[in-house]
Amino acid sequence: MRILEVLQGVINVPELSKRIIAMRAQGLKDDQIRTQLIKEGIPPRLVEQAFAGTELQENGRASVALCNSSKPNSELGASNLASCKSQGLRAREGKKSHKLGKSKKSRVKVGGHKLKGHKYGGPLPDWG
Repeated sequence: MRILEVLQGVINVPELSKRIIAMRAQGLKDDQIRTQLIKEGIPPRLVEQAFAGTELQENGRASVALCNSSKPNSELGASNLASCKSQGLRAREGKKSHKLGKSKKSRVKVGGHKLKGHKYGGPLPDWG
């Protein structure tokens, strides 16, 4: 990203997040990356937003460390939170129920339970 683009106000945070992931792959530490981006003239606020965007890995899965962290659900972001719930690493919410077996008594309310979604080998169906 050129400084000229930054000065014109054209900063694409998702692209910056991809750049951070690439810099990590080159072996740079997060502190080094932050320093380099700020030296390029990118505002620290946008650098932090871009780092937050790297929490969702390239394969669309939130990291286990993020899901198991003490951050409340309200601070995770919708995509990361949905990924954590689907992986069975965060409890689900609400009164939604699903039939998890073949018997009539197999209907279970999923609120408060850590149930994996179908994509991750769990019993909950994939409605997407």
